[in-house]
Amino acid sequence: MADIFKSGFAAIVGRPNVGKSTFMNRVIGEKIAIMSDKAQTTRNKIQGVYTDDDSQIVFIDTPGIHKPKHKLGTYMVHAAEQSLNEVDIVLFMINAEEGYGRGDQFIVERLKGIERPVYLIINKIDRVHPDALFSLIEQYKDLMDFTEIIPISALEGNNVDHLLTVVKDQLEEGPQYYPDDHITDHPERFVISEFIREKVLQLTREEIPHSVAVMIEQIKTEDDGKVHIQAVIVVERKSQKGIIIGKQGSMLKEVGTRARKDIESLLGSKVYLELWVKVQKDWRNRSMDLSEFGYREDEY
Repeated sequence: MADIFKSGFAAIVGRPNVGKSTFMNRVIGEKIAIMSDKAQTTRNKIQGVYTDDDSQIVFIDTPGIHKPKHKLGTYMVHAAEQSLNEVDIVLFMINAEEGYGRGDQFIVERLKGIERPVYLIINKIDRVHPDALFSLIEQYKDLMDFTEIIPISALEGNNVDHLLTVVKDQLEEGPQYYPDDHITDHPERFVISEFIREKVLQLTREEIPHSVAVMIEQIKTEDDGKVHIQAVIVVERKSQKGIIIGKQGSMLKEVGTRARKDIESLLGSKVYLELWVKVQKDWRNRSMDLSEFGYREDEY
C-alpha cells in the first residue's frame, strides 16, 4: 500500500436509464448492479467498492431521479436525494444520445444546493457524433458551474480511467473502509434477488417490469457443495403471474436458467434455483409490503 492512502464516497445521480449501473459494473470489474433497457431499474442505493494500491472509492449507484407515481417511486427518489448529503463527490450522469430533458433541470436544482464538487458525466458518447457532443457540453455548461465535464462510454470503457483518476485526485487522505476483495456492501441475498429481477425485466414487456419484486426465501448449501436457493417473484395482478410463468412454465424456466448463471458466477458454486410466482395486489403502494421487500421508509 502507498504511504498516503486516499478514500471517499462518490454518488452517481441522473435520470433513469442513463447508464449508471453499466458504469458501476465497468469500474468495479464485476456485475453488482442490474442492467436492462427499462427505466428505473435500480431501486435501492447500491454501493460498489473500487480499490487499488493507493485509494478506495465507494460508489453509490442511486435510483434514477424522476417524478414519482407511487410509494415505491417516492422511496426511490428519496434514496437518491439522501445520498447527496452522504458523499464527498457527486457524479451527475446524462445520456449523450437523449440529450437535455426536463428531468435534468429537476436534478440540477437539487445539485445547486449541495456543497460538494459536482462533475457532469456525459455517458454513451459512442452513440453520438463529436459535433453533437460539443453542442451538448455548451448547453449544460449554462445550467450550473460544474467542477468538470467528462465525456465517457461506460459500455465501451472510453475515458473511464481518466474519470477514475479525476475522482481519486479529488479525494483526501482517509482509511480503507473495506477489504481489498470487497466489491459491494450488499449481502449476497440482495444481489441474488436483483439478478432474478433483472432477468424478468429483460424477458418481459409492457406493465410487468415495475410490478415485480423478488424475495429470497432460503439459501442453503448442500453436502455436495451445491447451493439450493428458493425465491418468490411477486407481481400485482393474476394476468402478470400468467405472463411470467409462460406457456407450460417456459418463461419462468428461462428466467431461472439465465439468473442461475449469474448467481453461480457470484457464488463460485453450482446452484439449484427454485422459483415461484405470487400475486400481491398493489404492493407498490403498501408500506408493509414495501418494507417486507426491502424498501424501508426509515432509510430516507
